[in-house]
Amino acid sequence: MHSFLKNTAKTILEQHTSLENLVIVLPNRRAGLFFTQHLGVLTEKPIWMPEVKTIEDVFYQLAGLRPADNLTLIFELYKVYQSLNEEAESFDKFYFWGEMILKDFNDVDQFLVDATKLYHHLSEIKELEADLSFLTDEQIELIRQFWNSFQRQDKQHQEKFLRFWQILSPLYSSFQAALDVSGLAYSGKLYRKVAESLEKIPRPEKKYLFVGFNAFTGAEEKLIKHFISEFEAGIYWDIDAYYLEDRNQEAGMFFREYQKDKVFGPTFPKEIPQYINDKKANIQFYATPLKSNQANLVGAVLEAVGEEENWEETVVILPDEQMLFPVLHALPPTISKVNVTMGYPIRNAPVYAFLESVLEMQRFIKMDQGKVYFYHQQVKNLLSSIYLKSTNPGFSSELLVHIQEHNMIYVPLEKLHEGGSFFQKVFLKLQSAELFTYLSDLIQELAHNLEEEPLQRSYLFQCFKQLNRLREILDKQSGQPLELDFLIRIFRQIFREVKLPFEGEPLQGLQIMGVLESRNLDFRRLIICNLNEGSFPPSGGLNSMIPFNIRRAFGLPVQEQNDAIYAYTFYRLLHSAEEVHLIYTTASDQGKAGEKSRYIQQMLVEMGLNADEKVVFVPIGLKNTEEITIQKNEEIMRRLTFYKVDENGNSLKNFSPSALNIFLDCRLKFYLRYVAGIKEKEEVKEEVDASVFGNIAHYSMESLYEGFIERKKRIVLEKDDFEDLRKNWVKPAIEKGVRKFYKLEEDKDTKLNGQIAIVRDVLHKYIYRLLEIDEAAAPLKILSMEKRHAAAFRVKAAYGDFKVSLEGVIDRVDQVSGTIRMIDYKSGADKKDFTDIASLFDRAVKKRNKAAMQTLYYGLLYQSMYPENKLPLKPAIFNFKEIFKDDFNPYLQDKGSERKGGEVQDYRDYQEEFEQSLTTLLEDLFDESVPFDQTEDLDKCRICPFKEICGR
Repeated sequence: MHSFLKNTAKTILEQHTSLENLVIVLPNRRAGLFFTQHLGVLTEKPIWMPEVKTIEDVFYQLAGLRPADNLTLIFELYKVYQSLNEEAESFDKFYFWGEMILKDFNDVDQFLVDATKLYHHLSEIKELEADLSFLTDEQIELIRQFWNSFQRQDKQHQEKFLRFWQILSPLYSSFQAALDVSGLAYSGKLYRKVAESLEKIPRPEKKYLFVGFNAFTGAEEKLIKHFISEFEAGIYWDIDAYYLEDRNQEAGMFFREYQKDKVFGPTFPKEIPQYINDKKANIQFYATPLKSNQANLVGAVLEAVGEEENWEETVVILPDEQMLFPVLHALPPTISKVNVTMGYPIRNAPVYAFLESVLEMQRFIKMDQGKVYFYHQQVKNLLSSIYLKSTNPGFSSELLVHIQEHNMIYVPLEKLHEGGSFFQKVFLKLQSAELFTYLSDLIQELAHNLEEEPLQRSYLFQCFKQLNRLREILDKQSGQPLELDFLIRIFRQIFREVKLPFEGEPLQGLQIMGVLESRNLDFRRLIICNLNEGSFPPSGGLNSMIPFNIRRAFGLPVQEQNDAIYAYTFYRLLHSAEEVHLIYTTASDQGKAGEKSRYIQQMLVEMGLNADEKVVFVPIGLKNTEEITIQKNEEIMRRLTFYKVDENGNSLKNFSPSALNIFLDCRLKFYLRYVAGIKEKEEVKEEVDASVFGNIAHYSMESLYEGFIERKKRIVLEKDDFEDLRKNWVKPAIEKGVRKFYKLEEDKDTKLNGQIAIVRDVLHKYIYRLLEIDEAAAPLKILSMEKRHAAAFRVKAAYGDFKVSLEGVIDRVDQVSGTIRMIDYKSGADKKDFTDIASLFDRAVKKRNKAAMQTLYYGLLYQSMYPENKLPLKPAIFNFKEIFKDDFNPYLQDKGSERKGGEVQDYRDYQEEFEQSLTTLLEDLFDESVPFDQTEDLDKCRICPFKEICGR
């Protein structure tokens, strides 16, 4: 198998007898490791090895300095910016721009661009045009194109850009001076320093050989040319005629330029190798529907390889690092050794998710009257984590239930501290200065709790190292006040970049690596995952303050150069490959369909390959979801007996009107909720929806009238009573209603959000209107408010007689003009008309009137509890959406043929028919031969909480 590094090592051994007098310069350390291995294998006797360096090592050694970290540099940049701008924004706001400006400065120096001319004031464009001798005609045209497009922008954008552009030139020069004074530098500054003082570099004692480079920065190109022309340095190119001689092939873009150069040109081999065309590798394309399927496919490809395989010659390239663990899990047992070069991102670790939630929690803290409250969502995330659960599982579970039941949008600090010492360390309100100590203590506590979890402790150790490093940097910047939000952003940014290195022997076993780590390395078997546009090559876009045309005119890198670098990285992997597996996914990402990489399309055209690709299908059933039918077995019938009344008149459960309405809507839904006992997931309700509003209204009306009865010691309300109720008691009643709904103690402030204040005002108007309606009907006697009514209902079925327990809470029962009214408050727009009793129990009726069925059901309950009653029982619905209408009528309307348009005056007129329909329903429910099946009306499934179980 051809290997560039091995062949180069062999050539160097043949041409140089004293390797200790050589310095081998490679693009990265991994290539140096493999190069050293090849030298060791090729030598037959002990020798002194050459010095192996990266190009960065060469520059930093010649400069006598290494670059400072970015955060320190941005602080220095900000100090200079402050001195130049009297209205400088805070460091927190500058940081984002500072990163971009620093990157631009780095590019300017790496490519030896004249910063004074680059950042020239636009108003002096004529002067600039007069001195464009250092630019080509094409570059001059690019600059003019930019100015022309700029002048078409609106004046506000022009002025904003000009103000910022004006400051960049003095900012650059002042920043350089400040760094010289402080003894700091960024890598570009060091590169420029070396490149501009090459004549001062003494002749090195050792001969330099530059191996395997592709794209140079301006400074690198100048230094290497100087070493070649002045110090007889050598250079070895890793190239192929396939992309070098094809002018349309972006992979050879840099090499074609270097071939024309008077220094680089003679160093190219006379005969350009043709590894790709000569090799004719067996190339197979794969399309997978999901990212995760790629891991299984990699495992299958490797499993098909013989057990005696030399795995060092096989590489799996992962452009997406998230594929690392899935691929590791999918490796066949025949592979005993694996070398992973990528490192596992800490951000994918569960312990990072915990620290992220802890930091996020700080952003949503609420202070009220000196007390600290935490937002429920972050609290629930933390309480659900294994790290808090394991320290006090009972408390975590109980508190989660408590938050849900009390609809706690904000959770008080004192409540959380009841969980114990670890809870007291986690739930704190922090100031900026306390954040380092807080996180440091938290990480150490987590490490102590995870003594038996070495991997988790490794994650924490890496985080702890970065934390201390960051603390050290920020401690030096004591003069800069930093906001807590900014520090949290910095922590996140740094933690997300931390990777956990894998231990292993880099030269043995299957190789798994990222794209750029594969430079200069050759493999016989090549597997590339996620070969999608936007992944390999990565999507375009350079974050820069310098406009595209200006960058291009001054020779700064643009996306075209990035594309060329990645194209070369891809095609050079084909130099030695005999077996190639290229996998892409068709899954959509961010709204875009999965698109195969341009490299696949290019290979199909340029190599004349067969376009056939293997499509890896995920086995799925293409048939419709089967209907779900639950037969009533012995256990189900046993559970249904809970609703039956025993000989002592007791039952374990009761049927509410809601339960029977659900049974009429869908037998399966009834089974899931009331027989299987599957509860719907409850969420803390931050919005005041119709159900919340309705519940508070119920409680408020209950408090209003019960308060009246308690104060006046009578149950009859006269017309004269309503003025006092409106004036003095509506507001306290609403307050009690709110407290009851949110389960607040009497002596505690409500601490609720602004929406509740709005609800109070709205509810005030509704209750005023209800009082007006009641006043018009007065005198009225309050018989009960929110009282539970029950009945033992006899069912005479073909399979036997039995009694069923029915119950319901009637919002209000009152007596007006010799009639008992059973009133149901509704927050919706429930209809009051129905055609006949049968329609209320008919599943086939699309708009079956559930509210009418419910209020008539209350009539059954009331009459059953008070059989001596002789007064008419009149069902009524006070639906809030209609009470402001002039013609508002709360009573049920029978639209049947016999009583067309008639108002329901007495439940007992319908009693026989209603009870017969109810009996039929209950016969169906308890009939062992009638299963629990799904509704045929799919509209009912739209808002059903169980629709995912049914697959609808």
